[in-house]
Amino acid sequence: MSLNIRLEKHSDIETINNVTVAAFLNAQHTDHTEQFIVKGLRNKGALTISLVAEDENKIIGHVALSQVTISDGSNDWYGLGPISVMPDEQGKGIGSKLMDVAVAELKKLNAKGCVLLGDPNYYHRFGFAPVDNLILADVPPEYFQALLLQGSYPKGNVTYHESFLAQG
Repeated sequence: MSLNIRLEKHSDIETINNVTVAAFLNAQHTDHTEQFIVKGLRNKGALTISLVAEDENKIIGHVALSQVTISDGSNDWYGLGPISVMPDEQGKGIGSKLMDVAVAELKKLNAKGCVLLGDPNYYHRFGFAPVDNLILADVPPEYFQALLLQGSYPKGNVTYHESFLAQG
């Protein structure tokens, strides 16, 4: 495998949609709107970072990052997700490579930190952990995690871009 992680191009949009649909097709704990979230973020100009993983010029993974709002007024915080890898390519380290490059891209933006909603057993390896007083409403706190890149952790309620409410 000759994996390459790069920023998305306009010509990648349809393939990113297909990868996202396939990645979440049989996933638990989803309402299967991930492709609509990515599309909404892109259409609203809120898709800050969009990376693809390709093997021999075939896109097999994708990760999206967008700014979040925190009720204490903290800025330069981002939400990671969705992250997608084709089902037949999962378990090969592609998601890990996407995560590493995503965090590196956030550092280039001088981001203060990143939040995500996901399995703590998986995301812990990248430095993500639940943070007291950093809250995503209606979510079990152990699944809402943050990674501090600089400064200190904010305190407040986190709100993702309105595209995360997308239904189609």
